[in-house]
Amino acid sequence: MEEKIPKEELIKVIKPLIAEQLSEFIREYELKAKEISLIERIIRVEEELKAQREIIASLQREMNARFEALQREMDKRFEAVEKRFEAVDKRFESLQREMDKRFEAVEKRLSFLQWLMAGGFTFVSILITLINFLK
Repeated sequence: MEEKIPKEELIKVIKPLIAEQLSEFIREYELKAKEISLIERIIRVEEELKAQREIIASLQREMNARFEALQREMDKRFEAVEKRFEAVDKRFESLQREMDKRFEAVEKRLSFLQWLMAGGFTFVSILITLINFLK
């Protein structure tokens, strides 16, 4: 009653079935493995992007701090230059006052000399006229 199937025939029947099931199993798990691999890659990329964002934010903070320090330094230098210009302006103002005083003194001398010459010419003219009149 029990029929015995020879081993070789059993292998011939079972071998294709096992091969088919195995290949289907491998295909199915290869797809799942690829999906898992893609998910892992996506996660790594997202983590790397997050790290890059943090680095960029850190660099921006450092650059802002550097620019602010540079701005403060430039402001100090401009203030120093402005003070120098104010000192130069004061010097020019004092020189202008001194030159004004000198020009006023020269003007007074020229005015005095002009009156002196006019008086001298007048005196000489009167003298010549008197001499000519008395002759």
